[in-house]
Amino acid sequence: MKKIQKIETSWGNVASWYDEMLEEKDGTYQKNVILPNILRLLDIKKGEVVLDLACGTGFFSREFFKNGAKVFGTDISPELIKIAKENSPKEIKFFISLADQLSLIGDKSVDKIVIILAVQNIENISGVFSECHRVLKTDGKLFLVMNHPSFRVLQKSSWGFNEKNKIQYRRMDEYMSESKTKIEMHPGKDKSKSTVSFHRPLQVYFKMLKKNRFCVSGLEEWISDKKSQPGPRAIAEDKARKEFPLFLFMEAIKV
Repeated sequence: MKKIQKIETSWGNVASWYDEMLEEKDGTYQKNVILPNILRLLDIKKGEVVLDLACGTGFFSREFFKNGAKVFGTDISPELIKIAKENSPKEIKFFISLADQLSLIGDKSVDKIVIILAVQNIENISGVFSECHRVLKTDGKLFLVMNHPSFRVLQKSSWGFNEKNKIQYRRMDEYMSESKTKIEMHPGKDKSKSTVSFHRPLQVYFKMLKKNRFCVSGLEEWISDKKSQPGPRAIAEDKARKEFPLFLFMEAIKV
């Protein structure tokens, strides 16, 4: 077994905060929007092997295990993996691993791979998809969840309000241009802790999946579950949330 060298990551710096946010805070998008939808679409059969790629502290890994899967979780951050191991059943196997170097996972050994809110933080997505193809069984599936790239571009998209027509709209300053943006990981706290996010238009994901022998077989767009407090803009804000999806889901089959 190849030994993985110690890696320092930006997410490792906020591992405890991230774990507490997912496990204790009510009303997170992970719990209220992503979890019920991903479980519905995964449709886990007892004994299926599920790889939670870029698993973080194992929040979704534990849910997949509860639903009958044999679960492996990998993440680049030793700090996140440490928390995942401490808070999860021993049957779930966690590894420190780069997303594009899954040397600890055997060829054609996984039924389904899930990458949740991580692909936009990874530079070498072609390498990730190549490794996913290698470890998936014949007809295995890859499930991707990301911030919707058509409506959410860091520092290049925002909300606006038309006072005359009482309409809240989504402003997009850029879309087709790929970009790399540095972001604060814990706004309002320690500004020295940051990570990077990569914006890519949809065609980049489709082209990279095709290049690595995947066929997109499903797509959904998930809206926010939030509602505005009563006020002059509440109706317009709630309508806008329903019209501009927050998350994009894609299912791709190995071919």
